[in-house]
Amino acid sequence: MVKSRSWFQLNKIKSIGLSAGIIATCLIFDGNKPKASLANSLMEFRWENIGNYRKLYYSQSSKEKRDRATYYLVMRPTDRKTAILKLTIKMPEHFDARITPKNLTLCKVTIGGMLSKTKCEEKIPAIFEIAKNQSEIEIFPERPIPVNDGYAVVMKIFNPNKAGMFQINAMAQAPGDIPVSGYLGSWNIDIE
Repeated sequence: MVKSRSWFQLNKIKSIGLSAGIIATCLIFDGNKPKASLANSLMEFRWENIGNYRKLYYSQSSKEKRDRATYYLVMRPTDRKTAILKLTIKMPEHFDARITPKNLTLCKVTIGGMLSKTKCEEKIPAIFEIAKNQSEIEIFPERPIPVNDGYAVVMKIFNPNKAGMFQINAMAQAPGDIPVSGYLGSWNIDIE
């Protein structure tokens, strides 16, 4: 059976198979690590398994480790049902970026798309408190954040030293008699 096929056909089959293997390897791996764009499209990792998980929109200017980046952690009107009196952002323990209050802002945001960038329209005065181990950021806006517009916490930081996927959780406290924070959603940040 092999003898009946010509030498040209066998070489063509070999070259197509080799080319397909090389292309697949290049798409999936960049050195020894999976490319984030392919990994994000195939599956999503979550470090904390929360039953009512909700994915929140975010934008970041750089995914490279140790690179200066601006993060827009966005809360769209569809992500919440009530105004926000206090916002708590829980950072993962292995997110080793240095966060300071002077590099944080709360603003009304215009969400970008393919032709425009996400950007702040109006800054909202707020007090930022960061835990000593930087695992939690508490934000106290001057006035409750209304439901009808999109708002974002803007962080200007250097990315962590290690690559990975980081789940950042948001807890919001609504105005009312009972001061209890409820789960708002999670941002899944990717560092390459």
